Amino acid sequence: MTKLDVSRLAGTRAILLAGACTAAVALPALAHAQEQAAPAFEQATAAADSPSGSADSGAGNEIIVTATKREQTLQDVPVAVTVTTAQTLERAQIRDIKDLTSVVPSLRVNQLQSSANTNFIIRGFGNGANNAGIEPSVGVFVDGVYRSRSAAQIGDFPDVQRIEVLRGPQSTLFGKNASVGVISILTAKPQFDWGGNIEGSYGNYNAFVGKGVVTGPISDKLAFSLAGGYNKRDGYNTDLGTGNKTNERNRWFARGQLLWEPQAALRVRLIADYSKIDENCCAVVNLVPSNATLAVRGLGGAVNTPGQRFDNVVYSNFDSTNKIKNWGFSGQVDYDYGPFTLTSITAYRGVDALTNQDSDFSSADLLGRNLQDQKIRTFTQELRVATNMEGPLNFLVGAYYFNEKIDQKNLIDWGSQARPYASLLINSVTNGTQTLGSLEQTVSALTGQNYVGQFFVQGQGLNEKYRLKDDAFSVFGQADFKIGDRITITGGLNYTHDTKRYGATAVSSDVFSGLDLTQIGGVALQRGFVARALGTEDPAAIAAFAQANPVVFGQISALAQNFATVNQGLTTQAAAADANPLTVGNPLLALRPFQFFPPFLGLPNSVEPGRTSDGKLTWVARVAFDVNDKINLYASYATGFKASSVNLSRDSRPFESSAVALEGAGLLQVNQTYGTRYAKPENSRVYEIGLKADWGVATANVAAFQQSITGFQSNVFTGKGFVLANAGKETVKGIEFEGSVKPAKGLMFTAAFTYLDAKYDSFVVSAVGDLSGTRPAGIPELATTLSATWDQEIAHSGHHLILRGDYHYESPNQLEEGLPGYLDAFAADGGRSAAIAAAAPFRAEVNEVNASITWAMPNGLELTAWGRNITNDRWLVNIFDTPAQPYSISGYTNQPRTWGGSIRYRF
Repeated sequence: MTKLDVSRLAGTRAILLAGACTAAVALPALAHAQEQAAPAFEQATAAADSPSGSADSGAGNEIIVTATKREQTLQDVPVAVTVTTAQTLERAQIRDIKDLTSVVPSLRVNQLQSSANTNFIIRGFGNGANNAGIEPSVGVFVDGVYRSRSAAQIGDFPDVQRIEVLRGPQSTLFGKNASVGVISILTAKPQFDWGGNIEGSYGNYNAFVGKGVVTGPISDKLAFSLAGGYNKRDGYNTDLGTGNKTNERNRWFARGQLLWEPQAALRVRLIADYSKIDENCCAVVNLVPSNATLAVRGLGGAVNTPGQRFDNVVYSNFDSTNKIKNWGFSGQVDYDYGPFTLTSITAYRGVDALTNQDSDFSSADLLGRNLQDQKIRTFTQELRVATNMEGPLNFLVGAYYFNEKIDQKNLIDWGSQARPYASLLINSVTNGTQTLGSLEQTVSALTGQNYVGQFFVQGQGLNEKYRLKDDAFSVFGQADFKIGDRITITGGLNYTHDTKRYGATAVSSDVFSGLDLTQIGGVALQRGFVARALGTEDPAAIAAFAQANPVVFGQISALAQNFATVNQGLTTQAAAADANPLTVGNPLLALRPFQFFPPFLGLPNSVEPGRTSDGKLTWVARVAFDVNDKINLYASYATGFKASSVNLSRDSRPFESSAVALEGAGLLQVNQTYGTRYAKPENSRVYEIGLKADWGVATANVAAFQQSITGFQSNVFTGKGFVLANAGKETVKGIEFEGSVKPAKGLMFTAAFTYLDAKYDSFVVSAVGDLSGTRPAGIPELATTLSATWDQEIAHSGHHLILRGDYHYESPNQLEEGLPGYLDAFAADGGRSAAIAAAAPFRAEVNEVNASITWAMPNGLELTAWGRNITNDRWLVNIFDTPAQPYSISGYTNQPRTWGGSIRYRF
């Protein structure tokens, strides 16, 4: 099946009717062939399959995919693509896009600090979460429309037809360049026959899901579909600080479509959708306490112990806010003109996200708020022409325009217990010689200003504003040329040009963070030198000596100044190793970790223009060989590109190369530090060979690849902000296998695994030091999915009993880079060795079992009992440095066991 018809990404009515004749009711997670059902059940469900998307738009036993922008069977398409069908989504009870991980081993999906932050990783590569200035390396498309940010969740749509996960760079067929892969989500088009489905589900944690879709004709040329749903669940974590539940679900959506076919050659599809999330999410547990954590407890605040990480208990002093609106509309026009099909896709989308979080992750009121108000507006336009010719040559050419505007505001400040908390920390690092009050008096005396009662005051913090405008365009094309009956040569090109203009301002009201501790400590060292030289600290006695001995005092003062200059940048620990007994170091430098909200150098400014401009030509070359009707081989080389990403966070710092120019312009701030404003482009390439085989009763897809990215954009949270940097080069070598076998009618087994050998070839300037030669964090060496589906008709009655089970495994993998050395460095700090031993080794291992049993009746009614993570396997999803608790480490945990029952009616 090679007919080119790019207008029918969701399948055609004719194909759907053909598919209904062999309707599959038990497709596996990695369906390579559609399971054939009994005739009586086929007749009962045929009318319902097309509107609900519960069956694939395939003919016979074939799955149809549009990964190459033409309808082909999964076995014929010569690219690494995994298809998750609508029936798999139903049977596996995949409620959220992050659940896809359990059925696609090459894909990882992590939800992080809010309901709006989801990170997609394919073959070990992925970024983009928690920082709106970073475009994801994995592109997400819904019905051909690019979703630029992860808040675009679609997990509950009842009209999803299939989800295609394409691995490797995708640029010559998708206008928006994706450097490591694409997730393409296709929904069912409106139908000219009445139909639909409605579903209700109830489960543990008081979970309720209601959703449905209806479709039908408005006239003989105009059809519609309406879909909607509501998903609510109590949180599975108990917050003992607030007394409420967290990690809840409270979201709904509506989606409407119109399909107008005024003539056979013209098709117009209009889609509008709106979804809303209002949830308390996402809980964080402490993994490694520090002296700062002990100080929290000293205030009466509570933090879980490392041994309680999987007890579903957390502590905070106010509930998180996650109010997210995601909406948009699109129009697709397809026109057939002879052997050509002209396609236009126009879309405008918006995301509004208001989030707030108790970011000290304790029941103490240390951080009063971490409030973010984010608005994203995106306009896209794609034009393409594709051929449908009988000869050896077919091609597609297109142009794509992308415009995005981001406005983001952040407020983070100290809470009511910040002052007593800071006093405990200061007392600890000064070996009991200082409290907050005495420090304020000391600094006041050294500077001549009154700082009493001014440090760590409730409400002091950062007021941040960021903006970004992205204009990008690309031209792309791909051609297939057949040599004889068995060989197809494919070549494609894409040129992308991307221009970003951005600005950032942040006003710090945190008085303590605005202190120049180096200079103030130098004054203290200078005065201490004079006091030691004269044998007295009495100011009156020193003044009298200076008046009586001005020459000698001048000489002592000069020596004191030199002494202070040499030692004011040294810590007391560094100075203690010096043989000079006068070298004591600057004691105030030990307080630098508590300068959480330092002054910020805004931009654009006279040195930094706040602009990036990048362009790149990427290409693909592939040869496919049909060994016979059952076995296909292919080999390919592809390159990918992703433009510069901008650091829209408080850790946006000037490049060190700008230091001289900034100083000359008088722009340097107190305590000025350097880092990155943006990360330079990613450039990827992949070599791949593959085999696809379909023997009817069994299928096998194998791919071996080497994929590398030069300049991978690494985004690491440091406890204060995000450090955005380019890795020199990261390489992943791997093997992927997906196979299925049907030993008997109604019975199917599938197996899939992904083996990844990953390393940083070069990453010298990471946030945690030189990582060259090490394995990147968060990449399991082996990921495996096994599934079994059994569909048994009961006594030729048309009633079917359908059992499905799947098992997902990920080998142990380190969750954060550089942490073992980091922990060793602080193992002696405050007796933390025991805590570290209890929390180590910060490696996640996944053993997830899911299952369902369904009774499908010939009248369209289905009853299902299901369970996800049935064995209640627990693991850490991610870890990070705890904000406002220096040297403490926190993390996110996975979802525990969930189970429930569903009732679905197809009509």
